[in-house]
Amino acid sequence: MTNSSIAAEVGHRIEQMRLEQNLTQQQVADEIGLSRVSYRNLVGGKGKFENIIAVLRVLGRLDLLEPLVAETTFSPIEQLKLKGKQRQRATGVDVEKADTHTEKQKPRLDW
Repeated sequence: MTNSSIAAEVGHRIEQMRLEQNLTQQQVADEIGLSRVSYRNLVGGKGKFENIIAVLRVLGRLDLLEPLVAETTFSPIEQLKLKGKQRQRATGVDVEKADTHTEKQKPRLDW
């Protein structure tokens, strides 16, 4: 699925939850401080993530975001093992290009 089709599907599911709770678009929009047009854009897949969170809060379905925000806990020993190995930034190097680049630089052994 494309990003826009996923966004549209999320909007469709939000709209289904709203209908199941028998709320009007205007009621939900007023509750989160949006216009009805902005709400329609949101359920059409063009909403800001912050507004999606607000709608889920109004609908009582913040639990749907739990897998995204759940804290993972490691044992203290695992934390010590990982300390110093935690990445701080990405290199931005293409892996395939990096592999071929390092192969070219390897010295040839003459036996």
